[in-house]
Amino acid sequence: MTERSALTTPTRRRSIRADGGHATDVGIEASRVLVLNPVSGSADHTERIHELAADHDFTVRETNEAGDAIDFAREAADADLVAAAGGDGTIHEVVRGLYDADALDSTTVGVVPTGTGNNFAGNVGVDDVEEAFAVLETGDTRAIDLGIANGRPFVNSAIAGLTADASSETTADMKDSFGVLAYVMNTVQTAASFEGLTLDVETAADEESWRGEAAFVLIGNGRRFPVEGHTQADMEDGRFEVTIIENRPTGELVGEAAIRRLLGTDTSNITRLDTTSLSVSVRDGEPGTFSLDGEMLSARDLDVETAREALSIRVGEGYEIDPEPLD
Repeated sequence: MTERSALTTPTRRRSIRADGGHATDVGIEASRVLVLNPVSGSADHTERIHELAADHDFTVRETNEAGDAIDFAREAADADLVAAAGGDGTIHEVVRGLYDADALDSTTVGVVPTGTGNNFAGNVGVDDVEEAFAVLETGDTRAIDLGIANGRPFVNSAIAGLTADASSETTADMKDSFGVLAYVMNTVQTAASFEGLTLDVETAADEESWRGEAAFVLIGNGRRFPVEGHTQADMEDGRFEVTIIENRPTGELVGEAAIRRLLGTDTSNITRLDTTSLSVSVRDGEPGTFSLDGEMLSARDLDVETAREALSIRVGEGYEIDPEPLD
């Protein structure tokens, strides 16, 4: 494995368009842009984010609907630092916008956790809003891997099966009312009717493959299985940590405790693969639902590869360069 070291912080300034919302013809000089989802999480963070952004010389762009963060990040492609204030979905859209603009080699990304789960933010060592701005200012910059699935980037994970279907059914109102528990509730409800996926999983040459009935497939770039505990994967090794949960009879998937056993402590039905690239093919029935950091994609075949150290990102002290491997 090559030596890993922190990157230097760029200092250039270039012109972009910004108005705090949708783009206008007004041009300003900005080397720091913050894309803010005002309704993420508990939706009570907007005023504080604006205050901190002003203190740290960020131009703020507020999203109004899905896809805005992609557009705003694309327009901020000449900025030195682009931060995403929201949940995993907002981070995903910001990275996708920069990827579409071919700007990942010149722009550093930062995260400000204001979403419901904030899994990726925790995986890069950023646990709250105040800490996030400190990290944006003085944190190390690391070059981490990026996943590419059917031409679309993802930073944390690509998921298929039970939890992807449940996630697609978890509405904003449910997240507002129940927070992270909304995902668990929908997983329990979805399990009652979930029939599993018949999959072929082919990994890179000379590596393992898997075929069978799956309840859940996690392709981890920034995160790893299990659900509970420390979830950070090795983000700088150019490899995915793939976890496959074999399907079980529907009668065994009733209640939150059973779901947690299925997805956490019971390892008899878990297969782990470690690979640089893979393909996932749904053999029977309808195309599968895949979740790329929360963005839903319907496909019968998913081709996934790593872009080694393609994303420059500010990380907190809790980020582990070489996390301990799973047992």
